[in-house]
Amino acid sequence: MRRNEREISGFPEIKEIISKADVCRIALANGDIPYIVTLNFGYSGNEEGKLYFHCSNEGRKLEMIKKNNYVCFQLDTDHQLYKGENGCDWGMKYSSVVGYGNISIVTEPEAKKAGLNCIMSHYGGRREYSYDDKVLERTTILSLEITEMTGKKC
Repeated sequence: MRRNEREISGFPEIKEIISKADVCRIALANGDIPYIVTLNFGYSGNEEGKLYFHCSNEGRKLEMIKKNNYVCFQLDTDHQLYKGENGCDWGMKYSSVVGYGNISIVTEPEAKKAGLNCIMSHYGGRREYSYDDKVLERTTILSLEITEMTGKKC
């Protein structure tokens, strides 16, 4: 990070940003073709944690993951615009997390439910939910094993 005074190095602060974020963006690449997608998510673990996502059973992101499962992710929160007298005096305060990891498709039914519970817990607070088997068949769960992440606060 170029401006060290903005770096968040403590995991509790990073975890707080993750818990406050509404969405997570994942960036995928297939050769020289980049693709970024915004997803609902759940976070599990500590510094060596996982992010879970859900999606349909087909589509561009799944095709790209099959070719290259190393991804970048990004979350942000606490947005606050500040204004100045001149154009370049304006700015945005925010907190963000950027990281990298390997993403995979979860296939085992109980692991899929655990991933969905993690996502639902992020938004709903409860730890366990029930799921219709037909919905589970139509839903793909993705697990992103985090290998590196940093935080920033402006």
